[in-house]
Amino acid sequence: MSKSLLLRTSLSSLRLLGNSSSIPFSISSLLSLLPPPPHQGLGLRIVLPYNYKLVARPYSSHVAAAAAAASSCSSSESESDVNDDLSKVEHLLSNPDDVARLMKMERRRDHNGNANADGGRSRWFPYLDEFRCGAQCLNSGEVLEALSPHIMEVRKDKFRNVVTNRTYSLCLVVEGLCDFGNVSATFRSADALGFQSVHVVSCDSKKYRDNRHVSMGAEKWLDIELWSSIHECFQVLKSRGYRIATTHVGMDAVSIYDMDWSHPTAIVVGNENRGISDEALELSDLHCSIPMKGMVDSFNVSVAAGILMHHAVCDRTSRLGCHGDLTSKESQILLAEFSLRHSKSALSIAHEYAKRKAAMCTPKL
Repeated sequence: MSKSLLLRTSLSSLRLLGNSSSIPFSISSLLSLLPPPPHQGLGLRIVLPYNYKLVARPYSSHVAAAAAAASSCSSSESESDVNDDLSKVEHLLSNPDDVARLMKMERRRDHNGNANADGGRSRWFPYLDEFRCGAQCLNSGEVLEALSPHIMEVRKDKFRNVVTNRTYSLCLVVEGLCDFGNVSATFRSADALGFQSVHVVSCDSKKYRDNRHVSMGAEKWLDIELWSSIHECFQVLKSRGYRIATTHVGMDAVSIYDMDWSHPTAIVVGNENRGISDEALELSDLHCSIPMKGMVDSFNVSVAAGILMHHAVCDRTSRLGCHGDLTSKESQILLAEFSLRHSKSALSIAHEYAKRKAAMCTPKL
């Protein structure tokens, strides 16, 4: 009958099975598997069946060294992962061309909304059903066919669920933020709440270094557009059919709870110290504010952005029945886009598929 030894610390639990009434290994060898406790006062509690006989060796220096080495290795790997993530986001924010290359499917070159059946214009969708592979082109269905065998089912389910709840009817604009931890936090909130489009205006990417990891990699899945001026950004957004709503505490500000968020809207948040610029306030269609119930008269900018986006999602769900509003064709295109962003090998796999497709279509002489 197997008997068990259970080691418990504040950091981990380890269950080991043995086949005899004596323990064929030393406690020191087990301790070497565990990281050292973070505080001096924390110890190790060993729970044994009543008939176990235990003789523990002293906690030797080599055990301490092994534990320290394991902890150092883990800390080093964690720091390395964070630094990699930080470098990616800093590079994106300082290189507009690389931001554009992050988006794989072909994008619309005009800035007008999609055509309705009656010839009018509706909400904006940025992608064409086309992925270029050199001289060849794949549509979204072919991209998915090429990449599907290389993506786990659980990941594909995640993609489908995310796309179902995505929209371009709302987008977020961050203007002139100094604390780039706030930029990262707004990226993360936008992704979590189903916003696909984020615009960054006049950001100094050099200040981003200390806080980029706050985004948790959300920038990989968002459509990020960088602008050098608020005038250029607003002009394009208006041509895409968005109304511009700037956050501002003023007499003419409308409560976010009195707004209809089912209309295509660009939510603009501004600098932590100066707020929205005068130019942005003048060019916007309306000013909105979050009613305050306390002594302070403002939220942290990333908190304000999160509240605004969350309320907009709730309002849209109440009015429309759901937040996500992509058509089946748009959903398929965005699924293809996510699949292409999924891994570094995705592009080469799609290119190989395109080559095979071209070879099959070439007539033999």
